[in-house]
Amino acid sequence: MNFTTNSPIHCEGQWNCSPNFLFNMLSIWSFLLLLVLFKSTTLVISHENPGQKWALLVAGSNGWYNYRHQADICHAYQILRKHGIPDSNIVVMMYDDIAYNEENKLSGKIINHPHGVDDVNVNNFMKILLGKEKEMQHIGSGKVIKSGPDDHIFINFVDHGGKGILCFPEGEMTIGELNKTLTEMHRLKKYGQMLIYIEACESGSMFKNILPNDIKIYATTAANARESSYACYFSEELETYLGDCYSVNWMENSDQELLWLETVREQYNIVKFETNTSHVSEFGDRSVSEDYLSDFQGEEIFFKFGNSLFLKLLQQQPQNRRPPNVHLDAVSSRDVPLEILKRKVSKNGYESDAARQNLHSLLMKRKYVDEFINQMVVEISKHFHLNHDAMLTKRVADDVMDFDCHTKLVHHFSRNCFSFSKNTYALKYAYVLTNLCNTGIPSSLTLTKHTVDKAAAAHEYRTINSIFLNLLSEYAIFVLLLFFTIYFSQLDAVLFQARVFFSGMSESNHHV
Repeated sequence: MNFTTNSPIHCEGQWNCSPNFLFNMLSIWSFLLLLVLFKSTTLVISHENPGQKWALLVAGSNGWYNYRHQADICHAYQILRKHGIPDSNIVVMMYDDIAYNEENKLSGKIINHPHGVDDVNVNNFMKILLGKEKEMQHIGSGKVIKSGPDDHIFINFVDHGGKGILCFPEGEMTIGELNKTLTEMHRLKKYGQMLIYIEACESGSMFKNILPNDIKIYATTAANARESSYACYFSEELETYLGDCYSVNWMENSDQELLWLETVREQYNIVKFETNTSHVSEFGDRSVSEDYLSDFQGEEIFFKFGNSLFLKLLQQQPQNRRPPNVHLDAVSSRDVPLEILKRKVSKNGYESDAARQNLHSLLMKRKYVDEFINQMVVEISKHFHLNHDAMLTKRVADDVMDFDCHTKLVHHFSRNCFSFSKNTYALKYAYVLTNLCNTGIPSSLTLTKHTVDKAAAAHEYRTINSIFLNLLSEYAIFVLLLFFTIYFSQLDAVLFQARVFFSGMSESNHHV
């Protein structure tokens, strides 16, 4: 092909006007044009499909310590809107108590990167996914996922978790409840393909060896079934963590890339590489991961305006696929409250004194949970002739074998012992409930009121007894000190009288 022009080419600066250079440039632009035409053809074909894109974004926590969870979801919402998914197709579940929180020094703002209360629960989560519009009337926004067999659904859940558990501000969702809902959606043909991103400790346990690989659902999690996820981006100004490592990594990647040029699989590999604090994991139907991100997170709005896409390509600057080069300050999600208080203690003044008291209180509460769980397992092990040490060994079994037992036991424990949503530290012991269920003992017999009360009473007795012994030992020391004080003070008096007596005797003898 002969590229010629009758007009002289005016070159300035550092432009290279050689024929070879011009030929190479034209070849590059021709290639880009063909690429755009190819992608446009591909996307036009996909747009002939009547399917829609839907999203459910969930921040399952509340409180200033958990600022990052709602910040993650706000960021995810902005990504979807920026890429053209209408607000009507995005359902957001969040407690919404941080934007105007008294501790928020940037009132009204939620930041995910440096520089509705009771309605957020598992029952509403399941109703929204199943499209039960009537049951959600007058609850929150009232929006549900009104999807069909050709639609793509994106679910992003961010919160605390434990073995087979995801928390909400009110209550918790078990592995059985989540997978039952997904199976029901498949039976009712509520989707064509589904992508799930979960940020939570031990989040891999929600899908490991459970999520089928043939129902067009692909899930990735921040951690495997055995480890914590990690918070990051500590803000000195707000004194809290702004994001979570896994969530920040996938969102910053989506912010930077052309979603219709990057597959779900490519994003998974990038996020897995960037998240070196935990083991990002994948589950379900791997074929879904070969789809483009735009099928779930939306395509760039500029795509809908003809050649503006080509202009975007011409203007786009090279992007670094890695997150910005800032210090992550990564810390285990379960240690976030401790880390925040430790940072406050390191400062001077009244705030430091208050933080020191709060830190001591938090450590005492955690110690109470540790001792209670141990005593509970002791009582249950005695009653059912179980191996106490085995029940407290974290890896008796990796998987939940009995969903029904597990769901009942989790909710019973949360109601009668420690609410997982209010005492997230207790989630580190969620594996104990899995171990108990996997022994085959019926859930109705495991955590009876008698067992719980007995464990609590035994623990309270030990606690009170410990306090009494401490007081007694301190009292005994006080008595001994008092005795010796009196003894030695009396001894001085006796010695004085003796000296007077013998002095008198000496004088009498002298006068005889």
